[in-house]
Amino acid sequence: MAALNCIDLSNSDIQKSVSLLRQACLDSGFFYVVNHGISPEFMDEVFSQSKRFFSLPLDEKMKLLRNEKNRGYTPLLDQHLDPVNQIHGDYKEGYSIGVEVPEDDPQAEKPLLGPNLWPTADILPGWRETMERYHREALEVARAVARIIALALDLDGNFFDQSEMLGDPIAILRLLHYEGKISEPESGIYGAGAHSDFGLLTLLATDDVTGLQICKDKHVEPQIWEYVSPVKGAFIVNLGDLLERWSNCSFRSTIHRVLVSSQERYSIAFFVFPSFNCVVKCLPTCHSEDDPPKYPPVTCGAYLMQRYEDTYVDRSS
Repeated sequence: MAALNCIDLSNSDIQKSVSLLRQACLDSGFFYVVNHGISPEFMDEVFSQSKRFFSLPLDEKMKLLRNEKNRGYTPLLDQHLDPVNQIHGDYKEGYSIGVEVPEDDPQAEKPLLGPNLWPTADILPGWRETMERYHREALEVARAVARIIALALDLDGNFFDQSEMLGDPIAILRLLHYEGKISEPESGIYGAGAHSDFGLLTLLATDDVTGLQICKDKHVEPQIWEYVSPVKGAFIVNLGDLLERWSNCSFRSTIHRVLVSSQERYSIAFFVFPSFNCVVKCLPTCHSEDDPPKYPPVTCGAYLMQRYEDTYVDRSS
């Protein structure tokens, strides 16, 4: 099991939180967050509603199949995160919910932005309301974590709150269900193949079924994989590739995967990105004459669209 630092968002000693987070970001890019303000009762309700959706007949779920905005249902094998080592796609199904943007809003003309797909209230009453509330509350947790990350990077604490960043974010709630097909790494079968997340940071809530593994150093052969223990009431937080680019690789976006036993497993991921047009370039506190920027600037939208194209099944043909 991986030993991860734990950040208490209710702790008034902000410097302690900054120190713990900085060490975690340098070491593994993964840490726990507790006392985040989302009640255990509401978390239980979100998991319950997630299970209700995945329990629907497949033909009902397929009516909400992922659209061109990457909203909606993704069936088994729809995502292929590690094509080098996987013989098929991921043995998981998911459902993606983003920031709700009405069709008549000019923002909806951009890729990845627009209205969500929702199950009808007669099939899943209260489902949409639960997920919209969770999206709002999880985004506030993400902003609180991002403020500590900013301080850990020697930036102003409100750096990521700017309008072009988390003031107008792309934030994607993704419900996940691993259906119990036993993973066989030696045969290329995984619940989720090895990958790093794409964005700024990810909040992950899980049930009590262990399955997530991290590899702290992807360059070591053979790779060493450690399980991350589920902690009741805590988020598992990890950094994404855009933050690694921002920080000039000083903060790590660590590869991870999911191995599934014979048990079903449910998790709820909340992927946080800056705005579509945000230009991600090396932060002023993260480069020097001896350590120049390692990546060219890139817009969040262009980067995210390319990563989606690389990992999802093409349904346009």
